Amino acid sequence: MLGSEGRRSMLQESVLSGDEPGLLAYLDGEPVGWVRVGPRHAQPRLQRSPKLKPVDDTTVWVVTCFVVRRDLRLQGVGTALLAAAIEHARSCGATHLEGVPIDVASSAARGAAEIYTGVLTSFEQAGFVEIARRGGRPIVRRPLQ
Repeated sequence: MLGSEGRRSMLQESVLSGDEPGLLAYLDGEPVGWVRVGPRHAQPRLQRSPKLKPVDDTTVWVVTCFVVRRDLRLQGVGTALLAAAIEHARSCGATHLEGVPIDVASSAARGAAEIYTGVLTSFEQAGFVEIARRGGRPIVRRPLQ
């Protein structure tokens, strides 16, 4: 496990190398949220995970992480980030976008540490459909074309 410093360092290295691993949300010029979105093949942890490995051979982009400033949670920032991720993936030529959210209706996960991948209802409201469930973890997909 990398820990927060290891993850921060890994993200910084990614950005400095020219990658664009996600999108930022701003409010009054201040960053208030972030979403990780990009091609599935660029996120190797997903390839190795028994729960989150690819469902089929479809080439997809994937949303894997949300960070929202604590005082702005449940204020629509995550929803705005998901909408922006959909448009970003579409504008970059992606034909399908996946998510790996938590189904809070069937899980004890409730805190930010457990639901950083987003919640199933938010993805469903944005037009995603569950295509697989492994170990209780849904994988959702939305066509973009």
